[in-house]
Amino acid sequence: MTGGASGGPWPGTVLIAGAGRGPLLHLRQPISFWGGVDPASGRITDPASDGAGRSVAGTVLAIDRTRGSSSSSAVMLELIHAGAAPAALLLAEPDAILAVGVLAARAMGWPHPPVLRFDTAVLAALADGTVLTVEEGRVAALA
Repeated sequence: MTGGASGGPWPGTVLIAGAGRGPLLHLRQPISFWGGVDPASGRITDPASDGAGRSVAGTVLAIDRTRGSSSSSAVMLELIHAGAAPAALLLAEPDAILAVGVLAARAMGWPHPPVLRFDTAVLAALADGTVLTVEEGRVAALA
């Protein structure tokens, strides 16, 4: 992955178009949204997650790997409906099931986060909480 200075912009592959801005929350441990994220609040409830106790709401959520459940799409849709969804999703590996929840929200005309396939290793030098923008398939850190 190539990009500009240490703040990007870095390109990703757009899976679902959109724009978002928020603090980085980078999950390096695999996570399942079904049973691992409270759909009403966005709080990560999985005690094995490196983000346990934190909220995904309003974040640029970078996920190195998801852990299965076909119900993750329903949780994502509920997060969007509750206003507790991430501002953007950066996935190291595409997750079609998770993306279905975002697509369903888009089909209903709801505001939804963009979803990008993204080399999350690029973010290793950035601290969680660094404000990122995601737009037109590019990710950049705000100074």
